Amino acid sequence: MDNLDKANDFIKNMEKTFETPQEIDNKTKLKVGVDLATSNIVVTVLDENNNPIAGEMRKASVVRDGIVVEYLKAVTIVRELKEKLEKKLNRKLDYAATAIPPGISAGNTKVITNVVESCGFEVTSVIDEPTAASKVLQIENGAVVDIGGGTTGISILKDGNVVYSADEPTGGHHLSLVISGSLDMDYEDADEYKVKSENYNTVFPLVRPVVEKMANIILHHVRGYDVKTIYLVGGTCCLKDIEKVVEKYTGIETIKPYDPLLVTPMGISMSSSAV
Repeated sequence: MDNLDKANDFIKNMEKTFETPQEIDNKTKLKVGVDLATSNIVVTVLDENNNPIAGEMRKASVVRDGIVVEYLKAVTIVRELKEKLEKKLNRKLDYAATAIPPGISAGNTKVITNVVESCGFEVTSVIDEPTAASKVLQIENGAVVDIGGGTTGISILKDGNVVYSADEPTGGHHLSLVISGSLDMDYEDADEYKVKSENYNTVFPLVRPVVEKMANIILHHVRGYDVKTIYLVGGTCCLKDIEKVVEKYTGIETIKPYDPLLVTPMGISMSSSAV
């Protein structure tokens, strides 16, 4: 649990920089990560020692199931976030890493890279999302499950190496669809309704079957790998008690770090070159 405590402190420090960036000088080398997720676009900045420096986030629906569906909008948002960070830090940000869900095609990977490069970044590395998360959580063994807006990505690690990865098209989008249908509200309203804590007692019973489906997907993919611990990351995992459902369904210890939404973006930055 020591690593989890360290990771939680790391995430909390990153969270603070979204409001108050760290002061740096022109000699500070920076590492930038761009996360094009289904529900949010996040850009994080670390220094060469992986200390959080700054971050920007924008809610967006430009990616679906790991595929960029609104290219120009994606480019516009990333460029705006980049410019805001450059203004805050009084520095040009020319290099960045990005990430992909595990198992997507080379063509879709290229599109994600093209989005980042179209904003004035040179892409220094491309990492799969669960592996990026494992960097933050300092995991050597176990399954990292990244549940985003559109997909559930699974990476199984043994001795620090990814031995298996998969991606399934089930995520927060499906939770919103269930809420929309059950409560007879527009999808956009349902998407906002589900994340408000005061609605938890209404939301959780409605979406529990979808969470159990996610747990079934996880269980299917970890069978045969002697996984002792599941680590949940991604925006959908912000749902209260999701880890309890996964643990009960799979019978495997399930851990959710503080603010799972930020874990993968931070890991992307960690994989970038310091410049």
